[in-house]
Amino acid sequence: MPESVVVIRDLVKEFHRGPEVIRVLDGLSLDIAAGDFVALMGPSGSGKSTLLNLIGALDRPTSGSIRVEGLELPNLTDGALAHWRAGHVGFIFQMYNLLPVLTAERNVELPLLLSKLPAAERRRRARAALKLVGLADRAQHRPGQLSGGQEQRVGIARAVVTDPTLLLCDEPTGDLDRKSADEVLDLLATLNARGKTVIMVTHDPRAAERARHTLHLDKGQLLEALQ
Repeated sequence: MPESVVVIRDLVKEFHRGPEVIRVLDGLSLDIAAGDFVALMGPSGSGKSTLLNLIGALDRPTSGSIRVEGLELPNLTDGALAHWRAGHVGFIFQMYNLLPVLTAERNVELPLLLSKLPAAERRRRARAALKLVGLADRAQHRPGQLSGGQEQRVGIARAVVTDPTLLLCDEPTGDLDRKSADEVLDLLATLNARGKTVIMVTHDPRAAERARHTLHLDKGQLLEALQ
């Protein structure tokens, strides 16, 4: 059985709204194996995106443990977390988050600006990532010249250009028509088949069917183990 790349124990996340304390995640424990493709489902407010952000070190838990590849994330400083995130996590968002003034190639290159790679190598890797998602011929197009599905594929290229351990996807097909959504899901399945660990938040049952396992959250707790 593959080794667990994500190990979560007794995870609690609380937010404060004035005097009110809102517990979004309530003692959650979870193991995700290396190379898995997991869909996170549940009603709005169930804690799906919060869990994704904690795994990706965009936020810190109130209590509990999160280990990714054996590294205890809550123990790291903010600077160390940012450095770890840049090299180990690729984020894919519903709204793409591309910079409209930059070409597709330059948008994909952005995560590499945090590295010490020379400019020529950054551009080579960006072009290779665009080729991987089938957009080599759109490298010099800006986001406004692309369809929604193409924009999301640029977003995926940007997520994989650093060769991350995890691909964290927050409603990656939520703003796409069915054909474009299926193309994006095909691409995620291909990346998973090549060894990437994919964790995807989705409300779409058809998207969740493409995952190897589905988890349902409600009120900050898992309703069942991985299935």
